[in-house]
Amino acid sequence: MPKLDLQTLESWLWDSANILRGSIDSSDFKNYIFGLLFLKRANDVFEEEVQTLISRDGLSRPDAEEETYFFIPKEARWEEIKKHTENIGVALDKAFAAIERENTSLEGVLSTTKFGDKEKLSDDVLQRLLRHFNQYSLKNQDLYTPDLLGDAYEYLIKQFADDSGKKGGEFYSPRGVVTTIVRLIKPQVGQKVYDPTFGSGGMLIESAKYVSELPGGKVGNNVNISLYGQEKNIGTWAIGKMNMILHNYNDADLRKGDTLVNPQHKDDRNDLMLFDRVIANPPFSMDAWWTPAEVSQETKLDASGKEKKITPNYSKVVVDKFGRFQYGIPPRGYADLAFLQHMIAVLKQDGKAGVVLPHGTLFRSGAEGTIREKLLKEDLVEGIVGLPPALFYNTGIPASIWIINKSKPKHLKNKVIIVDASGEYKEGKNQNELLEPHIKKIVEAYDHFALETAHDGVSEKFARLVDVKEITDNDYNLNISRYIDASEREAEIHLHHVKAELEKLEEREREIDERLATFLNELGI
Repeated sequence: MPKLDLQTLESWLWDSANILRGSIDSSDFKNYIFGLLFLKRANDVFEEEVQTLISRDGLSRPDAEEETYFFIPKEARWEEIKKHTENIGVALDKAFAAIERENTSLEGVLSTTKFGDKEKLSDDVLQRLLRHFNQYSLKNQDLYTPDLLGDAYEYLIKQFADDSGKKGGEFYSPRGVVTTIVRLIKPQVGQKVYDPTFGSGGMLIESAKYVSELPGGKVGNNVNISLYGQEKNIGTWAIGKMNMILHNYNDADLRKGDTLVNPQHKDDRNDLMLFDRVIANPPFSMDAWWTPAEVSQETKLDASGKEKKITPNYSKVVVDKFGRFQYGIPPRGYADLAFLQHMIAVLKQDGKAGVVLPHGTLFRSGAEGTIREKLLKEDLVEGIVGLPPALFYNTGIPASIWIINKSKPKHLKNKVIIVDASGEYKEGKNQNELLEPHIKKIVEAYDHFALETAHDGVSEKFARLVDVKEITDNDYNLNISRYIDASEREAEIHLHHVKAELEKLEEREREIDERLATFLNELGI
C-alpha cells in the first residue's frame, strides 16, 4: 500500500466535511472533523506502538499496551467504536471522555464537542463518517513524512476559515502574515515563545518551524524551543491543543482563559512569566474587554423611570494587579493597546515582540494617542509594517505589524523602521494573500535597517528609518502615509518643449490638408 501523500490526505479530509453538509452549520464542521481525525490518528499511533513493543521487546499485548506513551482505553479504540450501529454519537462521547481520563494533559480538549446529539448528527451520518475515516491508516509508517498530518490539519483550518467566512478570523491567522511576523522577530534556539491569543496555534507552530531550521534547532525529532499560549474561546483552545499534538509539540503549555483579565502563565512568586519572544494576532478592536467592569455595571433611572446601565469609565475602573497598563488605560471600545501592553509586560529585557493590530492604533487620539506617545518616548517601538487590505477574515480594513524591542541596538535608538507593504499582495476572491515574494521583500527591507544588512533596491517609497523627532513633530501619529510617500511622481512639464511639439503638429496638419486638397482636385471634386 503506497504511503499517504499530502494531496490525497487533504482531499480525503475535506470530503469528510462534505458528509456533514446539511446536518450542521459549516462553522461547526471543524470541531467534529478535528475530533474524529485526532481519534483515528491516536488509535493508529497507539496500535503502531503496541506492535513495535511486541515485536522489538517481546512483550505480551497487555504489557505492550501499558507501556505506550499515549494510552487508548478499550472503549475508545477504533475497532470497538466501529462495531456500533446505533447511538454512535454517545459511544464517541464516551471514547473521548475515556481518553481524557487516561491522559490528563488532554482534559477538556476532546469533550468540548458533543457527538451524542441526534438532532444534529444521526447514526447514519456518523456511520458514513466512520467508514470514511476508516479508508486510510494514519500510522507514522504509512505517512509520506512525519509532519504530514500537521500540514493537513493546517490545510483544514484554512479551509474551514474560508468556509465559515467572518467567523474564520476567530481561530485562523493568514499564513503569510504569520510567516512575516516570525521572520521579523526571529525566534532563536532554546527560547521561550508566547502567544497570549493563540487561536489554533499557527504562530507558535511557525515559530517552532523557523527554529527547527537553525543550527542546533532540532535534536532528533524534537525542536529546541518552548511554546506557551493562552486562549479565551474553549473550542478554539481545544483545536489549538490538538494542532500542537498533531505537529508533535506535545509539551506546549497552552492555558484556557481571558489573558487580559486573568493571565495564566506565572512564575513561582506569582508574578507574570517572562518570554524571549511574544507573538500575537489579537481580536481587532475588541470592546468591553475588562470583564470585572462589565459584570458590575451600575444602573440609574432615566427620565421615564426605567433602569439604564451606566457605561463604565475604564480610566477609573480598570485596576490591574500585575501593573501591565503603565502607559495608560485603553478605551472601552478598543482592547488593541491593552493586548500590546500585556505583551510588553511579559517580554524579557532582551526580548522582541511582534503583533498584528488594526491601522487605527497608529493614529487614533485620546487615550490611545497618549499610550502611543509614551511607548515612543520609552523607545520601545522598533518598527511598523503597514499591511495590505482584506488579508483577514473578520475585516476588510488594512492592519499593521508592530515590532517591540526593549533593548534596541545603538543604530536604532530613537528611530523607528517604517515599511509600507500595502501594495504587496496577490488579489483573491474573498481575501488577499501575502505570498513568498511579498514576504521576502518586506523582511529584507526591514532587515536592511534592523540588522544593517545590505539589500539592494530598498526604496524610500517602500521603507525608511524614521527619527523619533520627526514622529514627535507629527504629534506621535504613526500613520504610514506621513512618513512614506508611495505616490508616483508626475513627470515635469516643460512649456517650451510642449509649444515646439504643438507647432510641429500644426505644420504636419497643414501638409496633410494640402495633400488632401491635391487628391480631391485630381478627382474633380
